[in-house]
Amino acid sequence: MFKRVLIANRGEIALRIQRTCRELGIETVAVYSEPDRNSLHVRNADHAICIGPGPALESYLVIEKIIDAAVQSGAEAIHPGYGFLSENSDFADACDSANITFIGPPSSAMKDMGDKVSARQLMEKAGVPVVPGAEDIKVDDIESAKNAATKIGFPLMVKASAGGGGRGIRLVQKIEDLENAMRQSASEAQSSFGNPTIFLEKYVSPARHIEVQIMADGEGNVRAFGERECSIQRRHQKVIEEAPSIAVTPEIRKKLCQAAELAALSCGYKNAGTVEFLMGPDSEFYFLEMNARLQVEHPVTELVYGVDLVALQLSIASGGTLPDMDIGELHPKGWAIEARINGENAYKNFVPSIGLINHVTLPSGPGVRFDSMLYDGLDVPPFYDSMLGKLIVWAEDRDLAIKRLMRALNDLLIVGIETNIPFHKALLNNSDFQTGNFHTGWLEEKFIMPSLEENDPRAKTALIVAAVAQHLQKVANSSPSTNNATSKWVQASRHSAVNISSRQRGSAWRRGTA
Repeated sequence: MFKRVLIANRGEIALRIQRTCRELGIETVAVYSEPDRNSLHVRNADHAICIGPGPALESYLVIEKIIDAAVQSGAEAIHPGYGFLSENSDFADACDSANITFIGPPSSAMKDMGDKVSARQLMEKAGVPVVPGAEDIKVDDIESAKNAATKIGFPLMVKASAGGGGRGIRLVQKIEDLENAMRQSASEAQSSFGNPTIFLEKYVSPARHIEVQIMADGEGNVRAFGERECSIQRRHQKVIEEAPSIAVTPEIRKKLCQAAELAALSCGYKNAGTVEFLMGPDSEFYFLEMNARLQVEHPVTELVYGVDLVALQLSIASGGTLPDMDIGELHPKGWAIEARINGENAYKNFVPSIGLINHVTLPSGPGVRFDSMLYDGLDVPPFYDSMLGKLIVWAEDRDLAIKRLMRALNDLLIVGIETNIPFHKALLNNSDFQTGNFHTGWLEEKFIMPSLEENDPRAKTALIVAAVAQHLQKVANSSPSTNNATSKWVQASRHSAVNISSRQRGSAWRRGTA
């Protein structure tokens, strides 16, 4: 096992990796940008090295700086977490060149799976079902594209070959809109990924986004750890995930896992990965893509299968093999749900919210896990993803898991910036979500964010308190006091009421809206 590992990431995922390393007796090296100097992942590391200013392009995305930090600190291996350089094959090659172990798949597998066109072709050869589509698409050859689109049928998706995070994707309902969608997708792909290659894919709707967690060692062993339900998405970004899926039977689970294992074997995969599928209303499923890294939502798998995926990653990267676990029979224990807690205003179209965290009260209790970067006094910088943490719960069944997550959301208090906690509360109260009647387009097509007063009955009380406090303050300012001692107590009480109510006006009640 390694003695020292550098974590090429920040925030909650860096902290999560540090915890497992600490349990295994491995020293950790944190890298950080200047705005992250006081972050928890820096404080909790055994060693920490600054790698540049705030923008990721000048710090967390600079391969040379990460490699130099690893060499300088004597780290034997680098864990990339997710995002940033985690799926960058050049980074994996740079680690190899520096004689540093990259805790992830080989660069060849990254290249094969990172390009969606080559991944589709590999899956077809391996016998994994893929969505009908066309890969030989050129932006300047519109006639050929229209012919291919006519064969596929509308509606269809235009996708970036190197895409990710919902970028480079366009839904096309009719042939007249195809050219414009292709040019927009190619342009966005070029600016986001440096690769304008696009392809066409039939739009499977209504569909669920089902993904399978896999782990592969260096001896050709691949194991699937069941499925995750990731259909609740906004702008092609997952916002809540659960395991298992309410739509997947044991028979379908077995087929999904077999397909995921075939996908990993087809490209000589090693370490952790996720194979994503679209599943139609007829329960037929199709390969979507493979993420060559640990996923944001990996905790739900850990909770229902009783496994530490980061510990497995470290073991395999250091030369170990998969333990003899009877995961093939796939019997998930209980139910786990994860809510991504983001710094954004759910009542204003999820506009990002950054700034100083004045106070945090963390949820606790049986079956509650909160992977977070938060602490009192944290100044959330503007340079990175809006996710502040992940609230994960486990329970014996889905209904209890929903209730437990609601309780944990009510216990979670973040004061200083807005968060999407109100959104999660409204979602958990929605009857379609409670019954599992949703698909990838459901959130944007069907779900309506309730008003502040509808979502939290306490908001009306808060507004009344605010109005009374303002009135009392006006009276106090216009009337001379006859008793100095009493006046000070009254003023202090009113001042407290005004402070409380002012924090609640606009977002109305800080508990849950922060």
